[in-house]
Amino acid sequence: MKRVVQPELLDELPPDDPRALHSRRDLRRINAWMGNRAVLVRALQTGWNGQAPKQITELGAGDGNFLLGVARKTSSRWPKVNVTLIDLQNNVTPQTLASFASLNWRAEAVVADVFEWSQASAPAEIVTANLVLHHFDDVRLAGLFRAIAARSRLFIAIEPRRGPWPLFCARLLWAIGCNSVTRHDAVVSMRAGFFGAELSALWPEGGGWQLAEHRTGLFSHLFVARKIQ
Repeated sequence: MKRVVQPELLDELPPDDPRALHSRRDLRRINAWMGNRAVLVRALQTGWNGQAPKQITELGAGDGNFLLGVARKTSSRWPKVNVTLIDLQNNVTPQTLASFASLNWRAEAVVADVFEWSQASAPAEIVTANLVLHHFDDVRLAGLFRAIAARSRLFIAIEPRRGPWPLFCARLLWAIGCNSVTRHDAVVSMRAGFFGAELSALWPEGGGWQLAEHRTGLFSHLFVARKIQ
């Protein structure tokens, strides 16, 4: 099944559009059913050798609720984590930032293109991306990976797993009340997802990185790059 990258409707809608608000609620449910939050927690614990990270940057953070869920699961063991939420649109509410603060995590929302951020940012300890990389073709991903590898020590990405079964299930989201935006974008996302070692092949060679890439859960694909030298 060849990878095909196409525009997604949610990326083009204003943040306060009712269809966008509905779709973001849909995405929170879909993330929960995919188990992506638990996948990220495990990958963080393993990739950072069980230690408490000081700083996490999330690319394509959306409304910030995905990483907030991670904070709720880990803040008792990992206090005082600094979080940077990068997204093209300002979707993070003051209430979400306050929820991070109540967990003793300090969160900052930054409106920026991930490619501009990756070229101009200061070093980041950990960089994560949840359902983000499939928006970009291989050439742009390779450039993004070079920038991330030069500025971080751990990168974790959770993406749609490309294949007939995930695509079939994406076509059934109408049955759980997902709106037209979510239904359209889910099919586009699955067609643009990843399989095998496709992301590892785009990561820059050398530099002392350990790569791991595999299927996780029913519909997700996990890629982890950890600096070991």
